[in-house]
Amino acid sequence: MNKVLGIIAIFFFLYYAQSAQAQNENSSLDTRVNLLFGLNQPIFANGFNVEGNFFYKRLAFDYSHGVLLDFSGNTVSGELADQQLKVHMPYTTGFGVGYRFNHWFNLRLEPKWHRFEISYDSDTPLEIEEEIVSYNTFSLGVGAYVNWCPFAKKTNALNGIMVAPSIRYWPRISSSLNGNEFTYDNRLTGQTETHEAMQAGINNTPFIFNVSVGYSLPIKKK
Repeated sequence: MNKVLGIIAIFFFLYYAQSAQAQNENSSLDTRVNLLFGLNQPIFANGFNVEGNFFYKRLAFDYSHGVLLDFSGNTVSGELADQQLKVHMPYTTGFGVGYRFNHWFNLRLEPKWHRFEISYDSDTPLEIEEEIVSYNTFSLGVGAYVNWCPFAKKTNALNGIMVAPSIRYWPRISSSLNGNEFTYDNRLTGQTETHEAMQAGINNTPFIFNVSVGYSLPIKKK
């Protein structure tokens, strides 16, 4: 609970720190809709991610949905590697509500839901490939986003092309596992092992770094 309150407090501190100055600057911000596709998901996880944004004055809204993400071999480490496990995420989904500091930078508070399916990672016969455990997790964190249109000065359709790097901190708040862990007899190690409910980020951490590409469309210019 302290973690959740800390994240919310940081977000609203930054929001109110800028709100006074922003009152006279809203006119410089147009209403926009973005459609973006993450690059990390197909490159590193053989999956897919789509994100939609809506910006109105200082407000930022988004919805993102990732599907069919797989992690095994060199893309897992620590407990997963030691226990010879692989991870399949059928979906990771959620929304964000945030604050636009200017036309290129925004900060969002983001509740997200994730599905994990854990199984053995080996070349052994298929009968040992059965699922070990599956569960859901809920994370609540913040994301910092840069929206860059490299062809913004063009007068043709190229001006809407967008590149959007992001840094996110999504700590796991809860999971459907009892005590956030699962104990089982591992057929590959021959040991009784404990699997802890995973974090949603890179290398089983709450941190996510990504670059998305897509298109930005102005709805109304002031």
